[in-house]
Amino acid sequence: MTMSDPVYALNLFDVRDKDEYLAYVRRSAAEVTAHGGRVVAIGRFREAATGDIEPRSVMIVVEWESRDAFDSYCTDPQLADLHPHRVNGTDNYIWHVFDKLEDLRPILKA
Repeated sequence: MTMSDPVYALNLFDVRDKDEYLAYVRRSAAEVTAHGGRVVAIGRFREAATGDIEPRSVMIVVEWESRDAFDSYCTDPQLADLHPHRVNGTDNYIWHVFDKLEDLRPILKA
């Protein structure tokens, strides 16, 4: 995989301050799109089916055109005032980036 291949960002978190997070949400959707991202799923925690991760109340999956696109969103100086709203509005944030695969062959190769 290269920095120009598509990636998914998995966001798991709890909302700590609704006003702070709302300040982030009001602007983030347009900025994600402008930087090459597309929200593909938003969910509210229902139940733990299996596993030992501490549940988070919110899940968002964003498909990014590339790792470079994701990085441009994270480091754009024009967004320096935006990201603190995410940080201050949430708790227990997990942000993992996954390579986009068409199937499991790259993982299951011998």
